[in-house]
Parts: sequence; structure tokens; C-alpha cells
Amino acid sequence: MNNGSGRTAVIVGGASGIGWASAQALARQDCHVTIADLNADGAAERAAELGPGHSAAAVDVTDEDSVQRLFDGVGPLDIAVNCAGFSNVGLITEMPAADFRAVIDVCLNGAFIVTKHAGRHLRPGGSLVQISSLNGRQPAAGMSAYCAAKAGLSMLTQVAALEMGPRGIRVNAVAPGFVHTPLTAAAASVPGVVEDYVDNTALGRAGTPEDIAEAVVYLCSPGSSWLTGEVLDINGGAHLKRYPDVMGHVMRLMEPST
Repeated sequence: MNNGSGRTAVIVGGASGIGWASAQALARQDCHVTIADLNADGAAERAAELGPGHSAAAVDVTDEDSVQRLFDGVGPLDIAVNCAGFSNVGLITEMPAADFRAVIDVCLNGAFIVTKHAGRHLRPGGSLVQISSLNGRQPAAGMSAYCAAKAGLSMLTQVAALEMGPRGIRVNAVAPGFVHTPLTAAAASVPGVVEDYVDNTALGRAGTPEDIAEAVVYLCSPGSSWLTGEVLDINGGAHLKRYPDVMGHVMRLMEPST
């Protein structure tokens, strides 16, 4: 079934990982996709891969003027997907405040700015999807900034759904567990981290960007037309178990060898 019907979509953070998988999935649904990314060259390369009818744009979600230019340039919009984000690791008592703010600025403040300007251009029947995280509901030692940002993003999603609902616009979020992407590559390189994630996932495997993209397509489709304000867990059942000891694995890696 074709759910796109020639609709216009913007994927923020669409040059890699979940954003790129979502861009491909929406393009297959006959959406006209704009891939927007801090990596302007990467966005242009990805748009070229999608082919004619698709485009690219540079955007910095921490710069409101940049986000406004993006959405003003696209114009009337049917779908917006916000995948921008990053994380760091550090204990609260040792983390520089600037490092905490940097994550909040991209993952929460940036999400607010994208929501604000996408919301101004979304047509009735439009859909806005945020990429949240399992860390929005499960705390992880050493990940205070990311956990706080994603928990805030869940509430931002619900408030936006309330405010935009009267215009017929739906706002939802997808909360992935561990997915192999450029964002998680550093964590995955730490011995024991991936195994710990998988051991604490009911379905016994890490996710793929395509797993999340399928959920994004659903949330943008007519099949979810009565669904808004939802944070959809796509994590293989990881929320049913404990969160992996990522900080413990990192600290063991940093211990001097004897």
C-alpha cells in the first residue's frame, strides 16, 4: 500500500542512521523528501541517492534562524521527522556543565525549535515524529544529559500533540533501544556493551535503523490517523529488563592494565 501519495516530508538529521533509513522508507512510499542535516555534503549525497524529486538542505537545530530557513524554504508540509541528537558519557559530579548543556541544546532545545517551525508549516492531516530513546524512561549511570533530554522530549511530544491536535496535526515519538548507527558506534566499540544490551533485550538482538524507519512510516501513514501524543517503544522488549551498565564497561576499559 502506498501511504505517501506525493506528500512532502522533511527529515532532520537524515544523512545517516535512523534518519537515512526513514528517508528511504518514506521515499518508497512516494513522498517527496528533503534531507536536512548539519552535514550538508552528506545530505546532498543522500538526496542524490534517492533520485529526482528529492532535495537536501543544511540545518543546525541549535540555531533557530537555520531551522526557520529550512522550513520556510520547503513551504507547506505533510511530514516532519526529527532525528537530530547525540550523547556523551560522564558522572554528574564530574561532568562540565557545558557538556551537559550541549546535549540538552541538540536533543531537547533543538527538538523544540524543530517542532515550532515544522508546526507552522504542517498542513491539516500532517504528522510530526520525534526520535526519542529508551533512555527517556530508563535511567543510565553516566548518561544524565541524554536521559534528561529524552525524558523532556517525551513530554514535549505530548504537549505539542495537545496544541496541534485542533489543526488536525498529529505529533508522536519513537523510542528506540540499542540500534547500530553512527551515533552508537562509540558505545558499541567498548567491550561488553553490545552484549550487555542484547542480554537485557527480550528479543535477544540489537535493532536496525530499518526497524525504526518502519515505525516512522506507520506514524506518518493514514493507518495511524487516530494516534497522537504517543511515545512508541521500539526496543525488542528492552524496557522490560534492566538498562545495561554502560558506564561500568567504559570505566573498566579505562583501567590501567596490570
